[in-house]
Amino acid sequence: MRQFRIKSAFLLFIVISITACNSGTIDSDDFGIFSSQSDEVVVIDGLIDSDLPQYWSNYIAAFPNTSMMIMRDCPGSTDDDANWEAARSIRDQGVSIHLPSDAVIASGAVDLFLCGVTRTRESGSQIGVHAWADGNGTEATDYPVGHEEHQGAIDYYIDMGFSVEDAEAFYYFTINAASADDIHWMTDEEIALYKLLE
Repeated sequence: MRQFRIKSAFLLFIVISITACNSGTIDSDDFGIFSSQSDEVVVIDGLIDSDLPQYWSNYIAAFPNTSMMIMRDCPGSTDDDANWEAARSIRDQGVSIHLPSDAVIASGAVDLFLCGVTRTRESGSQIGVHAWADGNGTEATDYPVGHEEHQGAIDYYIDMGFSVEDAEAFYYFTINAASADDIHWMTDEEIALYKLLE
């Protein structure tokens, strides 16, 4: 199972250490990396972890009219399953997602971006992709094309509105664009080619 998709192993170490120290029940008024800009606009800023579904559940209970999400500095995800769970809920809510000019999203945060029912970005925003790793030294590209280990991400992209062909094209692009300990910042042409905006 894939768990770790962030920009650096050092950042992962910090996050795991913090999580270990702060584990416990999440209060209903704890929104984690979500914050309110208005009754309809939510801002997400920070690393995605296993608590994201609960943070989102808390947030949307407090702000049920949310229709727009602004992503700022989101370096990735430490738990793809939790990320996808929250993303599906965000999409079900009918939320659009926007990247302002100073936004930097990478790795699993790009998956979250794709849950927007509409997705827009300003010039200057950065979208980074790379291969996933399982934390035990195995990377996505260690598995052949068509292997079942690839299917979870492909199915997620299909759930987000991609055709099977487009989902597979984007997925295999990401895992070949950079290794798990590196990052590839997508060009405007690549963002258009792989249909990240709509």
